[in-house]
Amino acid sequence: MPSSEDRTYDSADRRIGVPHGVALYVGAILGAGVLTLPAQAARLAGPASILAWLALVLLCIPVAATFAALGAREPDSGGIATFVTRAFGGNAGAVVGWWFYFALPLGAAAVAYVGGQYVAHALSAGPGVGYLVGAIIVLTGLATNAAGLQVSGRVQLALIGLLGLLLLVTIAVALPYSEPANLTPFLPNGWVSVVRAAGVLFFTFAGWEAVTHLSAEFTDPRRDLPRITVATLITVGVLYLGLATTCVLVLGTRLPTSSTPITVLLETGGMGGAARMLTGVLAFLLTAGVMNAYLAGGARLGAALARDGSLPHWLAEGNRPGSTPRRSLALLGAATTAVAIVALAARADLGDLMLAASACFMAVYVAGLCAGARLLPAGSAVRAGAGTAAVVMAIVLAFTGWFLLLPISLALAFMSFRLLTRHTPRRRPETVPPERNGAL
Repeated sequence: MPSSEDRTYDSADRRIGVPHGVALYVGAILGAGVLTLPAQAARLAGPASILAWLALVLLCIPVAATFAALGAREPDSGGIATFVTRAFGGNAGAVVGWWFYFALPLGAAAVAYVGGQYVAHALSAGPGVGYLVGAIIVLTGLATNAAGLQVSGRVQLALIGLLGLLLLVTIAVALPYSEPANLTPFLPNGWVSVVRAAGVLFFTFAGWEAVTHLSAEFTDPRRDLPRITVATLITVGVLYLGLATTCVLVLGTRLPTSSTPITVLLETGGMGGAARMLTGVLAFLLTAGVMNAYLAGGARLGAALARDGSLPHWLAEGNRPGSTPRRSLALLGAATTAVAIVALAARADLGDLMLAASACFMAVYVAGLCAGARLLPAGSAVRAGAGTAAVVMAIVLAFTGWFLLLPISLALAFMSFRLLTRHTPRRRPETVPPERNGAL
């Protein structure tokens, strides 16, 4: 009997339906940054930080549409790296893959830290409890993904359902305490501050790229991806804009100095002593959800890169749809642990960790959008949107400053790997018949 690696590829190997797909998408995007970034954005831009949130929600429309169109046409665990390979060649695609794969441990460590510290704050416990909870968040994501996408998808659906409910409750109880006067002065630091705030906020909008690595796992990518994308855009837009506007209108001058703005919102809304506990639950759900989704996509990307010769071959195990890439998953877990230990030992700033990851994720977006502008049908609205979004995203990327050195360093590291291993770029083997994936 043939092994799972040798079976003919068919739709039965795909494990994700629309509900699980929406849960994974929303979980990847609704990151732990929403717990702290409203305050950081307000410190930069004041009440005008709302414009940064709105601009990023609007920017998500062409970004999400581009990645959905490319994922439907080219369902593969390589995700954006595969799209860039098709558009610009194997080396360019591999560099993009390295940007995402090796930035993921930075983002995962930051996510785990934020979630852990919020839970520790809710319990009135010390930082040690926060570190323990952060470790539990990472281990939970590793365990559910090691068990396979069916288990991971079910867990994600439960997490995101409860998370969405709690965020709506937070908005509903706090919004009646809004003060229009909190909107003035609206633009205290000029328009450049809004762009800088958008650069910081991007960390909590990253996620569209993570699920492209799961495109080959959907039951019917051409049918399901557009539905999943629209549902996710609506969900994320409502929750993010609702929460950001509520923070500004309710907290006013308290927002920039607040380390736990969600807790303050709930306390203002009359939740009293329950505010901290509810925030702790929100923090755990947010961080566990994003960890689960990112590890699911990242592990499959690592296996795909190894399959194509852009990472050591032993990582290629489990690269086919329906399989679980446990070696790649284990490497991500080890790298996340190493980053967390080094960051704690060096007393690294959490904002710097988030910006470092964001610089790589934004570089991935720019490359993926450029691929869309080249591969999607000429004259189509989605192709025009991809080109426009690529330009806007490149401008936001420029405002990350010296953090640009990280994607540049990873590009150089890949070139060194290519020279040392003497691999040559090779065409990705087809896993889906062209007539079934809508090949370009």
